[in-house]
Amino acid sequence: QVQLAESGGGSVEPGGSMSLSCAASGYTDSPRFMGWFRQTPGKEREGVAVIHIRTGQTRIADSVKGRFTISQGNGKNMVYLQMNSLKPEDSGMYYCASAGREWSGSWPPPADEYPYWGQGTQVTISS
Repeated sequence: QVQLAESGGGSVEPGGSMSLSCAASGYTDSPRFMGWFRQTPGKEREGVAVIHIRTGQTRIADSVKGRFTISQGNGKNMVYLQMNSLKPEDSGMYYCASAGREWSGSWPPPADEYPYWGQGTQVTISS
């Protein structure tokens, strides 16, 4: 059974930095893509960053480009999201997700094309 577990959320002031981690386990076949999505109340889940596990190629949402970086661990069962220059509008629940062939490659990534999800970790940017 695939399990994704996020960690690293919390509260930070605007302009600060925060790093999120996602530990993946239970795959019989390695996922092709792992990504980070975020959601605020009343809004749809938004794709923030995705990484191709084999090639390391990444895609980043325009709203966070230049501030957020997605990376993976050497064992490829860990994915990270480094968030710098944080803004209040970056606040939300951040979810780690993974997909294989399910993701069409469209951008922004549709959440329903990612079959595996973590429980989420809250990120609050506030002074």
